[in-house]
Amino acid sequence: MKIDSTLEKQFEDMGNDHVSASEDTPLREDAFVLSDDEKIKRIQGSIREVMLTLGLDLDDDSLKGTPNRVAKMFVKEIFGGLHPDRKPKSSTFSNKYKYGEMLVEKNITLYSTCEHHLLPIVGRAHIAYISNGTVVGLSKMNRVVDYFAKRPQVQERLTIQVVRELQNVLGTEDVACVIDAKHLCVNSRGIRDIESSTVTAEYGGKFKNEAVRREFLDYLNLDTTF
Repeated sequence: MKIDSTLEKQFEDMGNDHVSASEDTPLREDAFVLSDDEKIKRIQGSIREVMLTLGLDLDDDSLKGTPNRVAKMFVKEIFGGLHPDRKPKSSTFSNKYKYGEMLVEKNITLYSTCEHHLLPIVGRAHIAYISNGTVVGLSKMNRVVDYFAKRPQVQERLTIQVVRELQNVLGTEDVACVIDAKHLCVNSRGIRDIESSTVTAEYGGKFKNEAVRREFLDYLNLDTTF
């Protein structure tokens, strides 16, 4: 089917519309009916068709295993965070030290995939919370970021999902997250601006207070306001 230039422009604009994206990853009700192995088999066939359509010789030793490698990568790795069974179990502990100040976990490495062009998003996440009596293991914050990053994403949704999950785990609204990331859909195609990055933030509870928010950003050495 040929798409005229007007429709093509509309589809491109829809792909750039981050504001209307839902807080929840859009999944069909039957998203997990197929097993991982069944998904890999289906995706492998689809990737093979894409490569053949592009004119690639899949009998070549370098290419013949690519459809299977890509399918396994999609299901087991870069989109593995779609499955709720893979959500990290976040054990919490009593705040026996009575630590009442802000706890900041900064520079969490983040790899995700833009849902508009299926190209990488690479950056850092910074998380803070103020305990109301409960604390969580430090590595669990990294695992929460990794889980929600491993799916087709927009950065705004990812930022919100990280905050909502930690608010639920910690039983407090006082959670904040800032993400600074490069999008290869901007850096390597389209405008091809290799210098730009995108910064998003989500503030809950006490972090909506300007002074508390400023303290968090000072820890990050980010000279900006959101």
